[in-house]
Amino acid sequence: MSLDLQFLSHQIEYKLERKSIEYRKSIIKLIYMSKAGHTGGSLSCVDILNVLYNQVMNITPNNVSAIDRDHYIHSKGHSVEALYAVLMDLGFFSEDKMSTFEKYNSPFIGHPTRNVPGIEQNTGALGHGLSFSVGMALAAKMDRRNNKIFTIMGDGELTEGSIWEASASAAHYHLDNLVAIIDRNNLQITGKTEKVMNMEPLHEKFLAYGYAVRHVDGNDIGELISIFREIPFESGKPNLVIAHTIKGKGISFMEDNVAWHHRVPTDSEFLTAMQELEQAELSLECQ
Repeated sequence: MSLDLQFLSHQIEYKLERKSIEYRKSIIKLIYMSKAGHTGGSLSCVDILNVLYNQVMNITPNNVSAIDRDHYIHSKGHSVEALYAVLMDLGFFSEDKMSTFEKYNSPFIGHPTRNVPGIEQNTGALGHGLSFSVGMALAAKMDRRNNKIFTIMGDGELTEGSIWEASASAAHYHLDNLVAIIDRNNLQITGKTEKVMNMEPLHEKFLAYGYAVRHVDGNDIGELISIFREIPFESGKPNLVIAHTIKGKGISFMEDNVAWHHRVPTDSEFLTAMQELEQAELSLECQ
């Protein structure tokens, strides 16, 4: 890589790393002000959404009505706060509108709905997002469109049978325009995923269903950019990214702590969280 390209790559990563910190601030503020929300899972997947929307996918407020753009389905719908933070930043709606989260008659509720600009499917009943995405990817293939369909699933969500039915269809129809991503933070509402329902060996299971599978540090901006540049991983096979993340990433007392699956920060916890994120910004500027 030339020095110019290295500099450009570094600038892109720096910009997105700053955005991830800002998105985490938005998530914490939104949940704290509304007194409701899924904190840990939103913090684990927000880096993935950051890279997808700002670097990978062709989705903007200006092309949202175009059928040949890329499409995104937020299958792990309970972590909608991360999606709201990114969509607001991109201009799909204002911060004032997002601040009505969980208030009476607001379209901004605890799971994605199509009443919010930029959201393509209602999700929240886990296991449905991949099925939506498979159908959209198949339609794109039938129409000979070159766009891609992306979806993020939670690892606890993988116990839903519909995930595996959709996976069989994805491979059968050679949907290499489908990009399925697992937010592999190893925690769900009742504890460690492997204690609730053992999912391993995930890699081999998805290989057996016909996916091309890759692993990535799902909280590393540079690694995420690199892995998504490789898509399609193999011609004729659906793409599966196992993104290894930390639940509650970015806030020390929330990281890998099951209590923060669905919990609102107290006043002191909110101040501490915001101070940690501000310190992360300062540390980033000093690099």
